[in-house]
Amino acid sequence: MAEPAQYEELARQLSALGAVKRDLGRALPSDCPGGSAAVLTLLDRHGDMRMGRLAELLAVDMSVTSRHVAHVAERGWIARSPDPQDKRSRILRLTPAGHAVLDELSRRSTALLADRLGDWTDDEVGQLVRLMTRLRASFGDCRTAPPRRPTPPAGALTTRTPEDAE
Repeated sequence: MAEPAQYEELARQLSALGAVKRDLGRALPSDCPGGSAAVLTLLDRHGDMRMGRLAELLAVDMSVTSRHVAHVAERGWIARSPDPQDKRSRILRLTPAGHAVLDELSRRSTALLADRLGDWTDDEVGQLVRLMTRLRASFGDCRTAPPRRPTPPAGALTTRTPEDAE
């Protein structure tokens, strides 16, 4: 297990990744803000879905999801059709125009990363990808999984809680 100072530094570095995300966000087309890009990406990755499922995947409330969906629907990037199982609900689906926008987003983010990481070796980029993939896997689906209790350091005093008795 790593030393606490290493975890503290990792937390600082993860916090600083916000600057990288903002720079990637600036590469988005002006009519496709981050929330819209997230909607398109999730529909591409998970397929057609109801608004409630999209809100769950975005980890935001329904009103925020509704605004994002309205934005991309107005541009013709998604289609909303009645759910055959529940006529009150709508199924969201990417359109060919939505796929084209995703292709453009991919092109732009790839170009920006290639520019910023141009002095990295292929092995370094591969190592970063592997480690970030492993980090994400360690956290799992943070929207649905309860947090794991940290394991106390060896020799640390522990206190039993009512939950421990269950």
